[in-house]
Amino acid sequence: MASEDIAQITEALAKTHVGEVELSYKGRGLKLDNAESVKEMVKEIEQCQGLQSLRLEGNTLGVEAAQAISKALEAKSELEQCHWSDMFTGRLRSEIPPALKSLGNALMTSGARLTHLDLSDNAFGPDGVKGIESLLKSPVCYTLRELRLNNCGMGIGGGMVLASALTECYKQSSAAGSPLKLKVFIAGRNRLENNGATALAKAFKVLGSLEEVHMPQNGINHPGITALAAAMKHNPNLQVLNLNDNTFTKRGSIAMAEGIRHLRCLKVINFGDCLVRSEGAIAIAGALREGLPFLRELNLSFGEICEAAALVVAKAVQGKADLEKLDLNGNCFGEDGCEALREAMESMNMEELLGSLSDDEGEPDEDDGEPDENDDDAEEEEEEEEGKEEGDTEENGVNGTKEIIEEKKEPHCSSEFTSFLISPSAEKLISFGAKRIQLIEQVDVSDASKVSEVFLKTSSVYEDEPEVKQAVFETTDALLRKAFSSSHSQSSSLIFSLIVNLGLLKSQDKKIKKVSVLPGHLLALEHAAAQEFFPADQAGILEAFVSRNGKVLESCSSARDALKTTLVKRTTA
Repeated sequence: MASEDIAQITEALAKTHVGEVELSYKGRGLKLDNAESVKEMVKEIEQCQGLQSLRLEGNTLGVEAAQAISKALEAKSELEQCHWSDMFTGRLRSEIPPALKSLGNALMTSGARLTHLDLSDNAFGPDGVKGIESLLKSPVCYTLRELRLNNCGMGIGGGMVLASALTECYKQSSAAGSPLKLKVFIAGRNRLENNGATALAKAFKVLGSLEEVHMPQNGINHPGITALAAAMKHNPNLQVLNLNDNTFTKRGSIAMAEGIRHLRCLKVINFGDCLVRSEGAIAIAGALREGLPFLRELNLSFGEICEAAALVVAKAVQGKADLEKLDLNGNCFGEDGCEALREAMESMNMEELLGSLSDDEGEPDEDDGEPDENDDDAEEEEEEEEGKEEGDTEENGVNGTKEIIEEKKEPHCSSEFTSFLISPSAEKLISFGAKRIQLIEQVDVSDASKVSEVFLKTSSVYEDEPEVKQAVFETTDALLRKAFSSSHSQSSSLIFSLIVNLGLLKSQDKKIKKVSVLPGHLLALEHAAAQEFFPADQAGILEAFVSRNGKVLESCSSARDALKTTLVKRTTA
């Protein structure tokens, strides 16, 4: 073939666009202040036929330059992707909204239909969100699939404006016959806090199409986490959920466990550095056992999780064929706990999937049960007690158990049963006769800590005498049967309360108190655990704590061993 023919073919190929038509000025560090500075860029944009993707990231754009580029974009109806992150470095915040408005107006004029919009790493704050508000509501974004707004400093106000715009876009696009189907939402490091997160959660609930949600480092506490958890239920195709470095604590963790429980498509969960704590880890483990069949990665690092709770999590990932990594680094296992976790993973042939434990915090100190500034339960108690007169807890004097139910705050029981709970005795329990079951049915089982208290009060009168034994077992069985018939989260909360009450785990929930453990407590639990109404997964959780921390039950070693044997049978049946 002649050299001139080869040259002609090469030239023809150079003019042929294969796949996406893109113009990229990515990372050039250009300082674009005015129309003159973008003259060549504007020319290239105007001459690019069928432009689908424009990359401006890594430059710095002034208002006049943005207006010049916008003029060129008014004719680009085929534009689908705007990669415009990190393009206002060194600009005054007041310059950014008008620049964004110019670009947005150009897109609306052109009739473009975007699929990707990336404005990450532009510190435009709430005003910047207002700069793209009209764009987000317009037909340009009816087709949006990915919205990336990472590290923009939106704040609470910006989050609310964004949520409103997305909701309006969904409503308008639905009315036009083509509902918005946003798949990827990224908004980490934006100081959204609870109100911003809650507003966005409402938008997510409306959308129902999300596949990836990334909202790390946003100062979100349990109210915002709870709202997001509720929204996730309405996004059945969710595959990636990254809420790293927010603050779940117990209530947020339990709500999130409920939120993700039935998300069959979920593959990546990043709740690292979220203070999920042991009860939260147990609740999430419950979600793992019930669903999430395609889980690939689970990050619960730096969450103040104890060894026994980590073992519950480890058992819950057994059978997850797609699992690639379990990250439990930076928790509170201690050397023996780390080794026990490695052995547990090895026994399931999953040792290679366990991430490093090099940053383990060691076993918690004695004072780790005290609430701190991140303890939502302590904050809740302060709110509830404001303006109220606090009652004092006192020694019960019956079999050495502590009085942990205040006389004026009995768990919705009749006066007869209330009297028994204030001063438990075998004689009183027997005197109720067949009415015991009727009385126990009046207990409100929605409060796990109260149910645990009633259980421990009742079982504290246990005696190795047939009539007393029968009365105790009938009453405690009836109580737990009713409690375990409620939601899975309620069941998990009850087991956790019992674990803390029995001293198997320190809690930062001030409402849950440790009692002086008696054989009757453990024998009543053992009897209930042998019954069909006692959930096998909850038996597994209890068994993990009794096995790992059973030394605190040494004073009741015989009853402890009987309980452990029954729990093992239930979990291996």
